[in-house]
Amino acid sequence: MAKETKKLFHEDVYKIEFEANVVEKYHKEQKFVFVLDQTCFYPESGGQPSDKGTLNGVEVVHVEERKGEILHVLKKDISENKVFGKIDWEKRFDHMQQHAGQHILSQSLFELFQAKTLSFHLGARSSTIEFDLREISDEESQRVEDRANSIVFQDREIKSYFVSEMDVEKIPLRKPSQKKGLIRVIEVSDFDYSACGGTHPSKTGEIGLIKILKWERIRNNMRCEFVCGRRALLDYSLKNSILRQIAVHLTVSEKEVPTSLEKLSSELKDQKRKNKKMWDKLLQFEAQKMVQAAEGLFIKQVFSEGTNDETKRLAINIINGGEFIVLFGLKLENCGHLILACSESLGIDMRDLIPIVSPLVEGRGGGSPSLVEIFTKNTENIEKALDQAFQHYS
Repeated sequence: MAKETKKLFHEDVYKIEFEANVVEKYHKEQKFVFVLDQTCFYPESGGQPSDKGTLNGVEVVHVEERKGEILHVLKKDISENKVFGKIDWEKRFDHMQQHAGQHILSQSLFELFQAKTLSFHLGARSSTIEFDLREISDEESQRVEDRANSIVFQDREIKSYFVSEMDVEKIPLRKPSQKKGLIRVIEVSDFDYSACGGTHPSKTGEIGLIKILKWERIRNNMRCEFVCGRRALLDYSLKNSILRQIAVHLTVSEKEVPTSLEKLSSELKDQKRKNKKMWDKLLQFEAQKMVQAAEGLFIKQVFSEGTNDETKRLAINIINGGEFIVLFGLKLENCGHLILACSESLGIDMRDLIPIVSPLVEGRGGGSPSLVEIFTKNTENIEKALDQAFQHYS
């Protein structure tokens, strides 16, 4: 039976350098795996990623636990049987801030709304917690954030200790532990008690700040995305910079940005309505010109400007104004568009043209008996395709 690796990170979370003996090593999937007699490296577990760092100067890319042994995955081999390990402290402390923040947020949700934590994921940029909560308002979310940060600002002690599974019933755990034997408890003084093997600071003040970014629905529950500590500072700096830039462009103060944007949005919607009315009139006028210039049943033309929607509306205006067959092509820089339309009174099914013209432009499309649209990235044969459609009915 393999001997368990001694977990130095449970004894002192701030210890980032250590010496150890190599117990076992092997090669797997072009990586080198080392098992040590003791380690400061936290293995990936409980939603928290593993620590990063080095062993004898060689990068440790991943750490995981297997039946009590902690496996250190390295990029290259180490020949020595004794190693000197060093933890990436910046990443370790970041994980400590996020994980402790999760405990406090989870207890805040439970305290205020009896919402149980279902899952936790500590991501590279932000973290998420899923709660058995059906909905939450902005006001309720603010209450949760305020309560969580009040615990942070009180700089409460965060303790870690082990209890037996027999004695754990005496601890008011937020969530019952499924583990057997000795159970590690993380206690945020007089606030939260959780069974957890992760790394956390010794005081809540070290978390720095807890900021909820957003809520979203998942599996009929609510998921909270949040950041703590340095991540919260970086998020604030980014958003403050964006806000300043917007204020400069709008020539208003930062406080006036929301009102100014609301006014601009309203003006833009109004302008879009006016533009649509103007384009409708222009397209009606253009349709009348084409009808007047028509020398028979067919109106055929290829355009190099405009949009798919404008070309389609032009075709509809024409077939609504008289008995015509419209064969339009639109050639843009990277794509093409065919619109084949006819007045319903002619009794023609324009869908019959699809197998005739689609192969010529390597396009796809469909539609109704009176109007067919074909989209393509090959614009070279658009004129040829329209000629084939013309010949089919002439």
